Amino acid sequence: MSATNSILTPTAVTREALRILHQKLVFAGSINRSYDDSFANSGAKIGDTLKIRVPNQYTVRENSTLSAQNTSEQSVSLTIGNISGVDVQFSSAELTLSLDDFSKRILDPAMAVIASNVEARALAMYKDVYNLVDGGANAITFKNILSGRKALNDNLAPSDNNRTALLSTQHSVELVDSLKGLFQSSNEIEKQYKEGSMGRTGGFDFYESSHIGVHQTGTSAATTGYQVNGADQVGDYVTVKTGSDTFLAGDIVTFAGCYRVHPETKASTGVLQQFVVTANYSGGGGNLHISPSIVITGGRQNVSAAPTANGVVAKLGGGASATMTNSMVYHRDAFALATADLVMPKGVDFAAREVFDGISMRIVRQYSISDDTFPCRLDVLWGCKTIRPQLAARINATG
Repeated sequence: MSATNSILTPTAVTREALRILHQKLVFAGSINRSYDDSFANSGAKIGDTLKIRVPNQYTVRENSTLSAQNTSEQSVSLTIGNISGVDVQFSSAELTLSLDDFSKRILDPAMAVIASNVEARALAMYKDVYNLVDGGANAITFKNILSGRKALNDNLAPSDNNRTALLSTQHSVELVDSLKGLFQSSNEIEKQYKEGSMGRTGGFDFYESSHIGVHQTGTSAATTGYQVNGADQVGDYVTVKTGSDTFLAGDIVTFAGCYRVHPETKASTGVLQQFVVTANYSGGGGNLHISPSIVITGGRQNVSAAPTANGVVAKLGGGASATMTNSMVYHRDAFALATADLVMPKGVDFAAREVFDGISMRIVRQYSISDDTFPCRLDVLWGCKTIRPQLAARINATG
């Protein structure tokens, strides 16, 4: 007797789709994922934005005199406004396939394009990262990775198992070939069936992603010719004197006299603080917008002093119109990806919604009597945000 066909249920299909999507998310799968079911609560909707608190920072008193500090909590807003979905259509006969067959023929390619879309868009967050390990025109080396590890340690990133090195495909070729002797743990070899996974060494889980692009810098050379226009400048922009060359959002700059401090002791490290340009700058005198904001006092102090008046502005990562690579090392909490429940429609053939490891997906299917088919849509409502950019570092090595 032949086996009885089992018609696929919406819950089974949705769970299988989520399982496949989760396996294919490399970058998004290695960052903080937040799920909030209050977005879809009828009569209790919270809008499209999550407020995420960032840690408070204080200064230390070194005597017996009370000096109370105000607590000024800060937060960042994560907007959940992206919908990534795939629309498919299948016949009633196809619904009698086994879940394995259905997964291979329909869900796997559908989830692959959703994952690709989410990954590519989420990786644009590299433009928020201001720590740069600049290998210049040389091939990437393990020392570049360790320099990135130092940047994370200097910014007090937790030393746990939540650190990732995400490499471009070319960086992966160069680095894995030189380090293949280090990836010898039997547990790591066993885990290499994961898509994009290469192993763990140097305190990082190593992955590669074909979605890592390059950053084209502005026309300014490394020696920009720009100078700081005025003393005592703090905040999220620096006024510069007249120049003719451009900066693009994502370029990295430093300012003379503006040194990074230890996050807790506030002692100068003697190393110039790196800043990322946050808005395209077309040249001339004006305000160059940057991140992090320059703070010279209090618990959130991040530099030893404001940029020196008439001090030079330097650009890192190559010369005029340079091409920078965007491999990164980061702690999971540097970035966040949030999904929310989409509303379940009524009056359809079926609908289901499932959550797996912080990712919410909805599937909705309707019946078309004219051709005995089932148009079906799979959707993920999501958003992403750089939460603590100091816990990440970009790696540029173009050789």
